[in-house]
Amino acid sequence: MYKINIVAVGTLKEKYFASAQDEYLKRLKKFCEIKVMEFQERKMSSSPSPLEIEKSLDEEYKMIVPNLKGKIVVCAVEGKSYSSEEFATLISKSFDRDDILTFVIGSSYGLSKKIKENNSLLSVSKMTLPHHLMRVVLEEQIYRAFTILNNASYHK
Repeated sequence: MYKINIVAVGTLKEKYFASAQDEYLKRLKKFCEIKVMEFQERKMSSSPSPLEIEKSLDEEYKMIVPNLKGKIVVCAVEGKSYSSEEFATLISKSFDRDDILTFVIGSSYGLSKKIKENNSLLSVSKMTLPHHLMRVVLEEQIYRAFTILNNASYHK
């Protein structure tokens, strides 16, 4: 069975995001083993300096790295955008080479450059989205990809 990990900085505090995530994780169990690993976003001052942000991202990097397995896809604004059908193909091809696919979602300040180096970069939208909402959008698109790959009626 396919294995997907979502490594995310920040926890879903809002009930509506958590509820949406729970729904997509439940639906995805039909197609894959999916696991979400959340890490606490580092606390910073109200107006952090670039150095403070970099230090925080480096600390988050140290928490994330041990959880990176298989094919790594990093969600980043500078990444490549895909249609839902192209995203389904990306997932399918990833499983041709690896048995685990790991998506990484950063904090509201993004991710360390070290995580982005030598990994695939995915842009979910050119618009700025809160990282909590972005996680739900990613989970929905993973579900949609599996329905496309399995000719299910969800994707129209």
